[in-house]
Amino acid sequence: MTTRTATARYVGFGKEGKGQISTQSGVLDATPYGFNTRFGDEKGSNPEELIAAAHASCFTMALSFALAKAGFSDGTLETSAAVKLEAEGDGFTVTRSDLTLKAEVPGIAPDQFEALAAGAKANCPISKLLNAEITLTHTLA
Repeated sequence: MTTRTATARYVGFGKEGKGQISTQSGVLDATPYGFNTRFGDEKGSNPEELIAAAHASCFTMALSFALAKAGFSDGTLETSAAVKLEAEGDGFTVTRSDLTLKAEVPGIAPDQFEALAAGAKANCPISKLLNAEITLTHTLA
């Protein structure tokens, strides 16, 4: 149906190396990444931050479409994702993605909202891609 692309370039190796990420859309264009943007506080991006953005946006869009299909047309959804990177043996692994959702959906019953949110969490394409624990905490105003 659709294919999106991104490129990563790394010059030098290990902690001293410096990388750049670019996306097909141009939203990221030679955005810096490397050891210090991943494990320190240097300005730039990192893979876990990009996965968090992808997961939060995918889930939020999936829930938006589920709400529209259920007949709701007004409201606001705001999701944050916290992707956890942990040491594993000699390397690292992403172990979880914690979604936190704040929602305003006038007229929806809490049990209907919970069911739609759980369905979006389970079925958004990025959730399906991740082989990690995925949690969802939500607040319905």
